[in-house]
Amino acid sequence: MKAALIQLNSSDQPADNIPQTVDYMRQAAGSGAGFLLTPEVTNCVSDSRAHQQSVLCPEDDDPTLAALQAEAKTLGIWLLIGSLALKTNDADGRFANRSFMISPKGAIVARYDKIHMFDVEISKTETYRESAGYRPGKQAVIADTDFAKVGMTICYDVRFPHLHRTLAQNGAQILTGPAAFSPVSGAAHWETLLRARAIETGCYVFAPAQCGPHPATTGRSRDTYGHSLAVSPWGEVLADGGTKAGLTLVDFDLSEVDAARRKIPSLSHDRDYGVPE
Repeated sequence: MKAALIQLNSSDQPADNIPQTVDYMRQAAGSGAGFLLTPEVTNCVSDSRAHQQSVLCPEDDDPTLAALQAEAKTLGIWLLIGSLALKTNDADGRFANRSFMISPKGAIVARYDKIHMFDVEISKTETYRESAGYRPGKQAVIADTDFAKVGMTICYDVRFPHLHRTLAQNGAQILTGPAAFSPVSGAAHWETLLRARAIETGCYVFAPAQCGPHPATTGRSRDTYGHSLAVSPWGEVLADGGTKAGLTLVDFDLSEVDAARRKIPSLSHDRDYGVPE
């Protein structure tokens, strides 16, 4: 089967991002891909909470979700919407960072809300407090498709190996890691982290990424790392999307998952141990 990692340069205007995403979907399907993946915050890259409040929608009313569901049905493909920024009913007004698995019939098969919030100080000029605008999810999710069991994660989740191990031990054969990664931490850690998650679990890892700088009508313009990656269950980089928006196509064979796990069956070698005192 062929997967297509769609690398985007999304702006802070959701309506403007739909046409380019749909265009890449059509190109990917035309190239024979049956599983398409978009990056984190496909609909809106913005650091302005006030602007997000004015342009984002709840899931039921989100135009990006509706458009991509309809296009997946038209193309007859599986689609992983890496994530959408969505309004919630939370009293504190925080948004959800939510990933969707869409079937070839356009139906939502699974939803995953990002668990780990990117609250970091990379430098004096690059600080993020994701939890100020987004509420964390509480549930690990595996999407059951007709081609594989897919464990769903988002961006900063990649730094938490126990989540990925839990997904693999519960049947996941593919792990998705859509991202809008910082260029500084991306250059230092992105490939290493993704290869490690593949090696530890014996899963394919597909990580479609945002690439910057991103057009912004309000607030500070963000810059993201790009380099959408596909990694084999043995930890080999199968494809790298570089730094420009576009498609990264990769063939995958789930027998490689079984082969990697036969060689090193570490998922079944857990041992109980005491914690340091």
